[in-house]
Amino acid sequence: MKNIETERKFLVTSGDWKNISKGVLYKQGYLSIDPGRTVRVRLEGEKAKLTIKGKKINGSGDEFEYDIPADEASYIIEHLCLKPAVEKIRYKINYKDNVWEIDEFLGENTGLVLAEIELEFPDQHFEKPPWIGEDVTEDSKYKNANLVKSPFTKW
Repeated sequence: MKNIETERKFLVTSGDWKNISKGVLYKQGYLSIDPGRTVRVRLEGEKAKLTIKGKKINGSGDEFEYDIPADEASYIIEHLCLKPAVEKIRYKINYKDNVWEIDEFLGENTGLVLAEIELEFPDQHFEKPPWIGEDVTEDSKYKNANLVKSPFTKW
């Protein structure tokens, strides 16, 4: 069984999106940040997930995700994951028949705001909201896993 995720990632140029949606606090830790694979544990409000991702090429790559108990996720993040954990508030906004996820980072990544859109296929056409800026899909420094070893506040 193969699960492929295709997403594009963009810088956010303004806060015009902020009053459209209520955010959810995310805290995630990484067990592996190898360029060929990442293993992440994430708390999404009261829910928790274990995610395994393969290397992405042109925004597409393998992804497998599983629900896990929140108390176990908290323990893994605090005791087993690389530090610092990545913390952010995620907002989901519908725009022109697509869902955009805007991540407003906290902690050592405060000041960074990114937007992602998941697509059905790599060449899918979509319309960008006015607050979307530069496409940083292929810029590895914006990958959440890389924000562990090189937080935004230290760039």
